[in-house]
Order: sequence, then C-alpha cells, then structure tokens
Amino acid sequence: MPFQKVTPEKLSTAVTRQIEKLVLQGILRPGERLPAERDLAEKLGVSRPSLREAVAELQDKGLLSARAGAGIYVADVLGSAFSDALIRLFAEHDEAVFDYIGFRRDLEGLAACRAARLASDTDLQVIQTLMDKMEAAHKKTNPADEARLDAEFHMAIIEASHNVIMLHMMRSMFQLLREGVFYNRQVMFKQRTTRGALLDQHRAINAAIQARDPEAARAAVNDHLNYVEKALADQQKADRNEAIAKQRYEHEQSR
Repeated sequence: MPFQKVTPEKLSTAVTRQIEKLVLQGILRPGERLPAERDLAEKLGVSRPSLREAVAELQDKGLLSARAGAGIYVADVLGSAFSDALIRLFAEHDEAVFDYIGFRRDLEGLAACRAARLASDTDLQVIQTLMDKMEAAHKKTNPADEARLDAEFHMAIIEASHNVIMLHMMRSMFQLLREGVFYNRQVMFKQRTTRGALLDQHRAINAAIQARDPEAARAAVNDHLNYVEKALADQQKADRNEAIAKQRYEHEQSR
C-alpha cells in the first residue's frame, strides 16, 4: 500500500513554505527587504538557526537574495514577460499598443469583477486610499504622480482579485507600461480634459468595487480602457498630421 509514516515538519521547512506562500500571493514583492534576522525569527516563533536554514534554502531556489551589509531581499522573480528584442518591436509598432490595451481590457475587466466579489475589507481600503491619493495629485496638477498612482490603482485591483497567476503576469506587464514601452502615461495626464476624464473613470471603477457590484466594475474598466484606446488613436493621428505638415513646410522653405 502506498502509505508512509507521517513525520513532524521541520521548523525550517514550515518557514520556507510560509515565505514561499507570501511571495506567491504577491504580499512579499520583488526587491522588498525582509525584517532583520532577530525580528523575523521572533515574528515566526522559530530559532535563528532554523530561520537561517530556511533562508538558505530559499536563496538556493532563487526566491531570496543577500546583499552585503544590507540584509535579505525578495529576489526579482518577475523579470520581464518578453525578450528584449520583442520589447523593442512593441515600442516601434503602434499595433502592439492597441493589442496591449485589448489584453488589459479583458483581464482587468475580469480582475475588477473578481475584486468586487472577493476583495477583503483591507483590499477595499487599499484601493480607496489610492483613489484618495489620485484625487490629491489631480488637484496639484502633477502628471508624474497621477501616472504612478494610476498604475498602482490598477495593480491594487488585480491584487484584490486574489488570483496569483493573474497577479504575477500583470505585474510584469505593468513594469513595461511604467517604462513607457507601450505609451507614455505622463503625456496623457498633461492634457487637462484627458486628466479630468481619467479621474472620473477611476472614480467609477472604485465606486463599483466598493459597492461590490461585479458587473458595474467590469463595465467601468471597459469604459476606461475604451477611452484610453481612443485617446491614443487620436493622439497618434494628430502626431502623424503634425509630421506631415512639418515636412510640407520644410519642403516649401527649401524651394
């Protein structure tokens, strides 16, 4: 019979499993520093040798990394979802932008729907806090802060959807967005009418999730990304027209 004696789990193994779970759930983020050894051992209720054994195992697995004189950090387990060559293609071809928005619309609509159903009270508070910060940044007319908070707001919704695959995939995707691979958020936030419309859309998304209305949350995300798609298409058209006008002017000046 395929049965084996049950043996008590080593303390270091229990610590390893707990830290692995925190990384998997996205609670411990890449680049985040773990508490000092003494403090962490006390929090976990284990001896420092047991903790060291667990940390060594997690380092071997590539989940933690040591920085000389700085402590233990969560390793950059995300990396990029794409090769450098493919990222360059994305940046150079407009159609990739709209495929990306369509991808976000599908997944974030689902995430918002799930968040409205599954978010904890803490999740809802995190989303609300980010919404409040967006309101404050809007009043200060700070495009850089608005763009950063916009990304954090959307990631908080994905985190509140409680799907670890979606979480890690979208974190990697959002890193490319923050780096301006697909489009420059700050450019969008510089336009007064666009800034106001985007804020209203985020208010609608937040209100639906806080009200725990899944379909309204999905619809609000769809409306938001439809707007972003149109705004970018209009911007690209305007840029092309400007480039054509400039070429014509330079041609006339050279005659």
